[in-house]
Amino acid sequence: MADAVDVVIVASAFGVDAVRTHGHLTWAEASRRAGAAGFEVRRELFASEADATPQALRALGARMAELGMWSVYSTPASLYTSQGTVDADALRLSVDEATALGARFVKLQLGGFAGDAGAAVIADHMRCASVRLVVENGQQAEGGSLAQFVGLFDALARENRADLLGMTFDTGNWAWRDVVPLEAARPLAAHVDYIHCKTTVGEGARRFPVAPAADDAQFAALLDNLPRHVPRGIEFPFDPQHIDADAAHYVAWLAAA
Repeated sequence: MADAVDVVIVASAFGVDAVRTHGHLTWAEASRRAGAAGFEVRRELFASEADATPQALRALGARMAELGMWSVYSTPASLYTSQGTVDADALRLSVDEATALGARFVKLQLGGFAGDAGAAVIADHMRCASVRLVVENGQQAEGGSLAQFVGLFDALARENRADLLGMTFDTGNWAWRDVVPLEAARPLAAHVDYIHCKTTVGEGARRFPVAPAADDAQFAALLDNLPRHVPRGIEFPFDPQHIDADAAHYVAWLAAA
């Protein structure tokens, strides 16, 4: 049997309103009860900007450390502007906030990458950072295309900076771009540091994230083609009537899948 991997619960799995109403710590505690190793804090789910102050983030990070959990800090900000340049201000703020939290990863959207990686700018901001920068494939055309991600890592390799950042591979978001996830995994697997796990139901704008079925052969094949040692995040909604049991079930399943 393969070794178990770290499982992270993404805050949104508990419901947007629930997180904004009760705060991230409540759901970090629920994640710990479920057996998760980590918890993903979502900046867009803060009740107010007061939650994003250094003091508030340090306090949240300290409480999570007391629970024995590590964290991911996720922000909806993009690494690249629509003009294709590194958004230095967004990167600086995101890294500062993630550092205050004590996060292991800081996750941004890719944004408008168009060929120039701007490696020197990114390296300057990450030089003294204690967090690992990862970019996620999103649902929109900008920041969600397979060609952009292949191009990004090719550009970094040309500058001998392939290790500068990694990828959050979202298994479900490819559906919004009509990309077969397994086809994306083949060129990108070597750069994946973190996996967001979900599948989808529906079509077009009426598409929604759901839990992969236990007998989903395509999802199992996808995991087999992604790094085994990287953490896996649960980013599909739990049953609100059975949150604790549902969370524990999926943490155990995904750790061993």
